[in-house]
Amino acid sequence: MKKTFVLLHIAVLLAGFTGVFGKLISLNEYLLTCYRTLFSFLFLLVIVWIRKPQFSRSWGSIWEMGKAGLLISLHWVFFYASIKYSNVSVGVVCYCLTSFFTAFLAPLINKKPFNVTELLLSTLTLAGIGLIFHFDTSFRTGIILGVISSFLASLYTIFNERLVKKYESTVINMYQMLAGCIALIIMLPVYLYFFPAQTILPGVTDTIYLLLLALFCTVGLYVLVAETLKKISAFTVNLTFNLEPIYSILLAMVLFNESRQLNLSFYAGLLVIIISVVLQAGISRRKRLLTDL
Repeated sequence: MKKTFVLLHIAVLLAGFTGVFGKLISLNEYLLTCYRTLFSFLFLLVIVWIRKPQFSRSWGSIWEMGKAGLLISLHWVFFYASIKYSNVSVGVVCYCLTSFFTAFLAPLINKKPFNVTELLLSTLTLAGIGLIFHFDTSFRTGIILGVISSFLASLYTIFNERLVKKYESTVINMYQMLAGCIALIIMLPVYLYFFPAQTILPGVTDTIYLLLLALFCTVGLYVLVAETLKKISAFTVNLTFNLEPIYSILLAMVLFNESRQLNLSFYAGLLVIIISVVLQAGISRRKRLLTDL
């Protein structure tokens, strides 16, 4: 179990760079996600070809994995839109609401009773985000987009938790990236009609960033998450990912000097979120110790 938590925190560290790439890449949020899913699929295709894992090629299995791929792709579109309409700090902090949505949605979808502890910890996270949102109303659009993004991320994690128990993680992610890429390309003309882009093809710098984003922050990240979901609940995974803003905010301060846009209310809210993560870690450890006795 200790190794699983180490892998989870490595995944969180990789996730911390995701928002930074969203700021560095000049393409709009939709095109960015199109290329991210495309490059990620190609990397995963090579990995699957080399490893040759055993997996079902039935249309039912592919469709099941593809639906989750659509959710994660839409999550990315709204996530990057949140960053581009506000900043990296606001965009990644909105992601913390994923644990709040999971605490309510997971019991409903899985037809299980609500966990009071999870609900209380999620409420604490919500309070922290409330403090953060108080600091500047000019980021209202980015905040709304970020809330939608976290809702979609919650649904993805819940459904992905089922998939990892039946299929190999790299295969899951390969089909998810393929399905997401196809769906986004089909809808691309509609999106560009309402949100015209100056350029569709990425430049050299953007291509390098997209390749790094796909290889480390997508393939590496989501394979690690899929592996951890085999032993850790979706709620615990989502709550641990509340640490992602810390890494992203520190990087944004160094690279984009975003500290000028943040005030005491922002940091107070971030502290509340950290407390919720620490409490969850302590509760999870206590449960494991009681189980071992």
